[in-house]
Amino acid sequence: MAEGTPAWGVATGPDSLKEVVYTESELERRVQELGEAITGFYSDGKELLVLGLLKGSFIFLADLVRRIRRPLHVDFLVASSYGDGKVSSGEVRLLYDPNTRLRGRHVVLVEDVVDTGATMDRLIPLLQERGAESLEICALLHKRLTALEKEPRWVGFDAPDEFLVGYGLDHAENYRHLPYVASL
Repeated sequence: MAEGTPAWGVATGPDSLKEVVYTESELERRVQELGEAITGFYSDGKELLVLGLLKGSFIFLADLVRRIRRPLHVDFLVASSYGDGKVSSGEVRLLYDPNTRLRGRHVVLVEDVVDTGATMDRLIPLLQERGAESLEICALLHKRLTALEKEPRWVGFDAPDEFLVGYGLDHAENYRHLPYVASL
C-alpha cells in the first residue's frame, strides 16, 4: 500500500473522500517544524498559554504542544460557524469561553483551518481586550480566501479551497479520527 494511503480505504463515512491532501507523515513533519518555530519565538521567560479552538484543533494542538520545548499551559475555546453544513454560515457563535487569565501571558491561538476568517476576526478583538502580553495565531491550514485583520504567524500548509476532513477536521462530526487530511 502506498505511503499515506488509508489502510481502511477511502470511503470512511456517509460521504466518500476524494483524495488524501496531506499524509500522516507530512502532518507529523510540519507539526514538528511549527513546534520548533514557536519554541524559538518565545524566549523571554513569560508564561505561554496555548489556546485551542475546539473541536477541530484538538488533534493538531495535542501534537503541537508536545513539540514546544518550553513550559506552557493549555486551554480551549469553542466557536462555531458551520453546524452540519459544508459552507460557513458567516455567523460565529462562541459556545465555550474559559475564564483563563490572559493578562501578562503570551497567547498562541491554535486553529485547525482558516477559510472565511470570520472566526478569527470575531475572536482576536475579544482576546486582545483581556490584556495578553502578546497574541499570535498558529493555523494548521490556511485557505487564503480573504485578508484577515491579524494573519497567523505560523501556518502548517496553504490549503486548497475544498472541504477538508481528518486530523481533527470534521463534517457533521464524522472523519475527525483520520490520521491524514482529505478532501470530501
